[in-house]
Amino acid sequence: MTNLLLNIDAGTIDWSRAQFALTAIYHWLFVPLTLGLAVIMGIMETCYYRTKDKFWKDTAKFWQKLFGINFAMGVATGIILEFEFGTNWSNYSWFVGDIFGAPLAIEGIVAFFMESTFVAVMFFGWNKVSREFHLASTWLTGLGATISAWWILVANAWMQNPVGCEFNPDTMRNEMVSFAEVALSPFAVSKFCHTVTSAWIIGGIFTVGVSCWYLMKRRHTKMALESMKIGAWVGLVAALLAAATGHKSAQDVAEVQPMKLAAMEALADGGNGVGLKIIEGIEVPNALSFMATNDFDGYVPGINDLLNGYTKPDGTVEPSIDEKIACGKLAIQALADYRKAKAEGADEATLSSLLSTLSANMKYFGYGYIKDKAQVVPPIAVNFWAFRIMVGVGCLLILFFALILVITYKIPFLTIFTRRLLATFGVIPETEADTNDITRLPDWHYWLAIALIPLAYIASESGWLVAEFGRQPWTIQDMLPTWVAVSDLHASSVMLTFFLFLVLFTTMLAVEISILLKQIQKGPDCE
Repeated sequence: MTNLLLNIDAGTIDWSRAQFALTAIYHWLFVPLTLGLAVIMGIMETCYYRTKDKFWKDTAKFWQKLFGINFAMGVATGIILEFEFGTNWSNYSWFVGDIFGAPLAIEGIVAFFMESTFVAVMFFGWNKVSREFHLASTWLTGLGATISAWWILVANAWMQNPVGCEFNPDTMRNEMVSFAEVALSPFAVSKFCHTVTSAWIIGGIFTVGVSCWYLMKRRHTKMALESMKIGAWVGLVAALLAAATGHKSAQDVAEVQPMKLAAMEALADGGNGVGLKIIEGIEVPNALSFMATNDFDGYVPGINDLLNGYTKPDGTVEPSIDEKIACGKLAIQALADYRKAKAEGADEATLSSLLSTLSANMKYFGYGYIKDKAQVVPPIAVNFWAFRIMVGVGCLLILFFALILVITYKIPFLTIFTRRLLATFGVIPETEADTNDITRLPDWHYWLAIALIPLAYIASESGWLVAEFGRQPWTIQDMLPTWVAVSDLHASSVMLTFFLFLVLFTTMLAVEISILLKQIQKGPDCE
C-alpha cells in the first residue's frame, strides 16, 4: 500500500471517475422502475387472486410486460458496473476486495438467481401453474430484486462508513472481522430504506403517468383508473416513507460524514440552532439542527470548523485536517518501516513498536495522501442544488399523489373544493368545477402527470449525486482517496471506453423507451 500509484496521470483519474459515474447514472435509470413496478404488479395480481376477475389478470400482465422490458436493461448495465471495479479501480479492489466483494457475491449468487428463477415463472407460468404459485412467483421476483438492491447498497454504505474490518499490514489489505457489522450497519439500513422507497415513488409516478395517457386518449379507461389508484397509493406511501427515512439518513450523514452535510447546506461556519436553507437567503430556522441531531438547538459543524478543528458538544476535540494529514503520514510511514523491518528480520520489539504507531494513526490513514486540506471539501454547488432538487420534487410528488387520490376516489367535499379552487385561479374552466370525473379533464392535466415522470427521475438521480459527490474525495470515507484507488491505465484507454459506453447505454435507453412506448401504445392484451 505504501507504493500505491500516486503518480497516475490526472486524466486517468478523471476519466475513470467519469466512466463509473456514467455507468451508475444509466444503471439507476432502470433499477428504480424495476423495484417500483415490482410492487405495482404484485398488488394487481393479488387483486386478481382475491377477486378472480379477469380484468385484474389482464391489468397485471400488462404492467408485468413493462416490468420485463425494463428489468432486462437493468441487468445489462449492472453487470458492466461491477466489472469496472476490477478494470478501472484495481487498487481499490485489492485493498478492500475481501470486504466489498462479499455483499456483491451474495447479490450475484442468491438474489440474482432468485430473480431469474421466479421471473420465468411469472412471465411464462400463466395457466401452467396454480394461481397461488404464480402469485408467489410475482412477489418473489420483486423480493429478489429488492434483496439484490440490499446487498448492493450494503456495499455502497460500507464505502460511506467502513465498519467491521481491520487492516492487515502483512497482506496489505483490509479484512472483514464482522460480517454482521458490515451487513447490518445503521448506515446501510438507512440507505436501503431510503433508496428503495424512493424507487417505489418512481413506480408510482410511472403508473399514474401512463394511466393518464390512456385517460387522455379515452382508451382502457377502467384499467387506467384502477391502475392510477394503485400507483397513487404506492407513490404517496413511498414518498412519506422516503421523507422519514431521509431524515434518518441525514442523521447518519451528520455523524459519519459531516463534511457532506456541510456541503449540502453550503454551511461555512456551524453552530447551534442552524437553519435549513430553502435557497440562498431564505431558510427555515433551526431546521438543519433538527435534521442532523433531532434537536432544534443541536450543534452542526460547518466547513471551516471541519477544516480547522472544533470542540464537540460532548467536550471531545475533533482534529483539524492538517492534524489528520500528519497522522495519516505517520501511519503510512510506520507501515513502510514495518514491512522493511520485517523483510530484514527485525526483532519482535521493533515490529511491535511500528505496529503500535500504525494502529494509533490508522483511523486517518487515507489523509496521508491528501496534499492540501481544500481537497477534502466536496463540490459545494452540486451538493447544494442536487439536495434541493431531490427534496423539492419529493414534496411536489406528495401533494400530487394526494390530489390524484382525492380526485380518483371522488371524495365529495375535498374534490369539489379543490376543483372550485382551481377554477377560481383559472386553472380549469368554471364549467368543470363541480364534476368529479377525472376522465373529462383538459389534456394538459394529463400531460402534467406524464411530465412528472422525468422530473421524478431527476430527483432520484439527484439523491445519488448528493451521496457520491458528497463523499469526495474519498473512494472509502477517510480511508482511500480516489486518486489512490484507481488502476494504472492510460487515460486514452479509459476515454475510449467512456465514449463506447456512452453510445451503448444511450442506445439501450433509446431502445427501451421505444419498446415501452410501443407496448403502451398497444395496451393490455385481453384474452
